[in-house]
Amino acid sequence: MKFEVTILGSSSATPVFNRNPTAQLLNCNEKCYLIDCGEGTQQQLIKFNLKAARIDYIFISHLHGDHYFGLIGLLSSMHLNGRTKPMQIFGPPQLLEILEIQFKYSDTNLRYQLDFFPTNTSASEVIFENSDLSVKTIILNHRIPCTGFIFEQKQRQHKLIKDKADTISMAYYTLLKKGMDVELPDGKMLLSNDYTTPAEAPRSYAYCSDTLFDERYFPTIKNCDTLYHEATFMNDLLDRANETHHTTALQAGEIAKINHVHKLLIGHFSSRYKTLQMLLEEAQSVFENTELAIEGRTFQL
Repeated sequence: MKFEVTILGSSSATPVFNRNPTAQLLNCNEKCYLIDCGEGTQQQLIKFNLKAARIDYIFISHLHGDHYFGLIGLLSSMHLNGRTKPMQIFGPPQLLEILEIQFKYSDTNLRYQLDFFPTNTSASEVIFENSDLSVKTIILNHRIPCTGFIFEQKQRQHKLIKDKADTISMAYYTLLKKGMDVELPDGKMLLSNDYTTPAEAPRSYAYCSDTLFDERYFPTIKNCDTLYHEATFMNDLLDRANETHHTTALQAGEIAKINHVHKLLIGHFSSRYKTLQMLLEEAQSVFENTELAIEGRTFQL
């Protein structure tokens, strides 16, 4: 099953040359989930040949502009392009008021239904679930209420071995795919292990938006397969990071190491950094399996 994320924006606060504000597109089993929506997100979707019409779920971490200023434009373009299927948005409660005011004073009546689900920033909880995955909030420590999100795949059923499955009745397929053995009327046993192969282990992707280094959110991200974590500054600017409630590249590496994640992606880079190699090397000095969240790159999770 496809489980991948494409980086649309990796800059913090303001866009700079070749880096847009934060946005990511997660593809799970050909369903698309937009994570944050900084200014210029719809242009990035076009640039990287990703269809906005396929997005049915949007998750907004907090109400600093570099994480949602692109949202009203994206929703408006979907309206103008004739979208009719519903859109689900998960974000801070005040975001709904912002959207309603924008649409009110532009006299825009969306052609499609907008379903809004306010996030709770005081406790981590499951906010979305379908047959492919569940989404849980990560309570972060920023200047204003802020949540990350962890996307966890659900365990898939076993896969039938076609040559062997063709020799038995289809009536037994469902139980065998669930890993259950079947006893026939004559007492013969059909063992699930003989007729199926195990599905891939479910994977998880944790998205940690703006935050201080804070051990209180570590239990939510522990042992995740891939962690995206902000790394706004290098560690020589730790005081500045603390002042603005952000994380350094070194701290991001430490967080990945402490929580035994498999892979770390770092992003949300300050505009002061024209090149990013130094941030990568700083994170890798603590956690080797680190990569830069470079725009246009797609990471298999």
